[in-house]
Amino acid sequence: MSVMKCWTGATLVALALTGPVRAEMSVSQSNDPTAALGVDIATLLGQEKSALGLVTPARIQALTTPPALRGVKTKAGDPLTYDTAWLSAQPAATGGAEFQCLATALYFEARGEGGKGMASVGEVILNRVDSGVFPASICGVVNQGGSGGCQFSYTCDGASDKVRERGAWDAAAKVAKALMDGAPRTLTDGATYFHTPAVRPAWSRKFERTAQIGRHIFYRAPIRSAMN
Repeated sequence: MSVMKCWTGATLVALALTGPVRAEMSVSQSNDPTAALGVDIATLLGQEKSALGLVTPARIQALTTPPALRGVKTKAGDPLTYDTAWLSAQPAATGGAEFQCLATALYFEARGEGGKGMASVGEVILNRVDSGVFPASICGVVNQGGSGGCQFSYTCDGASDKVRERGAWDAAAKVAKALMDGAPRTLTDGATYFHTPAVRPAWSRKFERTAQIGRHIFYRAPIRSAMN
């Protein structure tokens, strides 16, 4: 970063914070960045030094630290693991209809797979929402039917959808909340399909396998071009 950019950016932040310190600036149509400054550079540097002296270190730290992703707690640089420690650290999660649809799907499709297994299924659901091929809402994806039956079997298997394992539901809710709050979808590499090793659907021979997590194998549809 150039010296010009450094002191100009710092000056603007400091002046906005401190109020009493004032620098007059004029707008220029020139491509020369220094032409936009209607005051002497030495004067601005002096004002910058005075203004920064009025700002506490804590305030500077708060202004220069990016906000943490809401609902997603990890150490800096660490991937989101969805392990037991992470789940225990999350507050109880609740939400509206879309949240309920996602948490319910994670519970019934993957409650025995741990946090990571549930998150993997959640990635598939959200990848479908974003794909432009499936319904554009979580509830639409989860409840989608078709000539081949339901996309998620628990929605039409005739069994009760009553939650009986409170601990598993709480975990599913926390994972659903994290995903809806923007947790990175890095587990399944863009997958929009999955199945268990107990079956081998015909489509799995044509689709690209991206991951196996617990008892689920994940795939994404092959990329089609105008030439095929």
